[in-house]
Amino acid sequence: MTVVPDIFPEKTDRRAILSWALFDWAGQPFFTLITTFVFAPYFASTLAATPAQGQSLWGYATAAAGLCIALLAPVLGSVADASGGRKRWIFVFSIPFLICCWAIWYAAPGNPHAIAIALTAFAIGTLSIEIATVFNNAMMPSLVPPARIGRLSSFGWAIGYASGLVTLVIALGFFAASPETGKTLLGFKPVLGLDAATQEGDRVVGPFSALWYLVFVLPMFLFVPDMPHKARLGPAIRKGLHDLAGNLSRARSNRNIFVFLLANMIFKDGLVALFAFGGIYAAGQLGWGSIEIGTFGIILTITGVLGLVLGGPMDDRFGARPVIVFSLIVLMICGLGMISIDKTTVFFVIKTQAAPEGALLASLPEQVFIGLGAAIGAVSGPLQACCRSLLVRLAPHEHMTQYFGLLALSGKVTSFLAPLAVGVVTALTASQSAGMSVILVFFAVGLILLLLVKERPGG
Repeated sequence: MTVVPDIFPEKTDRRAILSWALFDWAGQPFFTLITTFVFAPYFASTLAATPAQGQSLWGYATAAAGLCIALLAPVLGSVADASGGRKRWIFVFSIPFLICCWAIWYAAPGNPHAIAIALTAFAIGTLSIEIATVFNNAMMPSLVPPARIGRLSSFGWAIGYASGLVTLVIALGFFAASPETGKTLLGFKPVLGLDAATQEGDRVVGPFSALWYLVFVLPMFLFVPDMPHKARLGPAIRKGLHDLAGNLSRARSNRNIFVFLLANMIFKDGLVALFAFGGIYAAGQLGWGSIEIGTFGIILTITGVLGLVLGGPMDDRFGARPVIVFSLIVLMICGLGMISIDKTTVFFVIKTQAAPEGALLASLPEQVFIGLGAAIGAVSGPLQACCRSLLVRLAPHEHMTQYFGLLALSGKVTSFLAPLAVGVVTALTASQSAGMSVILVFFAVGLILLLLVKERPGG
């Protein structure tokens, strides 16, 4: 039996807390398996004509989804606050999400519509799960007192990271196999008779993510208390849009919230680019394939969980802002270290010998790269968890969904800028390291702005 850690007061409903956190557990495979480590590399290397074309098309789909999220999230959040009830909105957006996950299976080699299916399913699936997450986040203040928001947020993120780790091990160990050997990362033949030659193991992560979500999102619907319905949809839309305009104006006039949302916009752009190009950079600079990248992903996920275990108590003790500041400093230091590495060089000037042929992650550059990546994984989770707990402390609770919509807006509205900057600088310099260095600028500017934000102790 799963038990929520003893971090909440007795008066809180632990079953509701665990059920709320299981939403992150339910949705994480989409981000881990489809967006990052399994399906996205398959799309770029197999479906697209070239990896460069695949990266470009994937970027366009990501930008399209981000733009739609930016437009819809704050509006729908305002409507939900006016009408009451967050669960029905999560239900509405869960339906297209499940359909899109299942559609991933049909993006098969040889299918003339495979690229269109993959990009459409990815973009609409991303839009759906991100919007649903806005409503799930907005339920946080009803679950714990303000002094426990940081631990609740980190607990949810940790549950999500753990889900990513479990599903990544399942996918790489039992589904996805090398076309050359026909074996998975654990040395097995793919289960369910999945054909390695046509990379069915890479595509089955779509239906697998759908089933995983369907099973584990149910406790949220059953056991998490929801707001009462306050108005019919028509009047709620009019009131919600009116309230949104007022909140946008108040956000601009509220220096704390405005500067925080601006900082969040900038450093989240950098984080999006870091994860979008991290695997590509490792493949180009270190010559890694799917096994190495998959192993790297597992390590990052493990350190992410460990970071969240520490990040929640640190958030509640010292505040969310100091944890975010520390995380950004670590990201900049480790990011600088990573761009200093290639197959035979560490920290720009230290020359090393190449690893023996066939040795897995045996060279010094690879090991240093993994160490730096592990540190990035450890602070990335607390960074994102503390952003939503900081917003809870800054925003008025009666308009919480609207402000989480604005948080989603700030995190997505310019999400194309950092990846675009990386691409342009890489093209101009013909250097992956120079291109990736742009990300450090986004972290630095976001950090400077965040230092101007004042956090209310305890909410």
